Amino acid sequence: MVTLGMLWLPILVATVLVFVASNIVWMVLPHHKSDTRKLPDEAPALEVLGKQGRTPAVYRFPAADTFAQMKEPAFVAKLEKGPVGMLTILPSGQFDMGKQLTSWTAYIVVMSIIVAYVASRTLAPGAPFLAVFRLVGTVAILAYAGAHAPSAIWWGKPWANAWKEMADGVLYGLLTAGAFGWLWPR
Repeated sequence: MVTLGMLWLPILVATVLVFVASNIVWMVLPHHKSDTRKLPDEAPALEVLGKQGRTPAVYRFPAADTFAQMKEPAFVAKLEKGPVGMLTILPSGQFDMGKQLTSWTAYIVVMSIIVAYVASRTLAPGAPFLAVFRLVGTVAILAYAGAHAPSAIWWGKPWANAWKEMADGVLYGLLTAGAFGWLWPR
């Protein structure tokens, strides 16, 4: 039987590999440069939003309070006239990259531990590299790529962004699989 304690090294190596790869993906490679756009006339939009004093949250517009209200002609007219969307308001001030990177690292560690747990319950010591790679890769790809499609389906994230993030997740899953396959207890 493989214990989680026996998998601390692959957990650590997978965490480092995914962290480094994700930084390269987001800071060096060009494919995420088009993920967000600037408003064409930003100043008036910022002024209006600032006057509303919105706290950090996700806002839907137009928004109805009930399902019945969504069927009312006035609400339907708002939907048809547009714009229709969702707006994420973040806390004001400088972007805290340290906090974001710490949170991302914690997420990678948690995903690596969950992957390790599944693998430890499924594979025996000395399992062949390919068997470890297949199982860990499948679970890790689900962990890193799985949530992006529902964000496109339910929250309006552009499918182009979701597909790119899912591709990133496949890369992170394969790196995790390689680390575990290489360092699996013999």
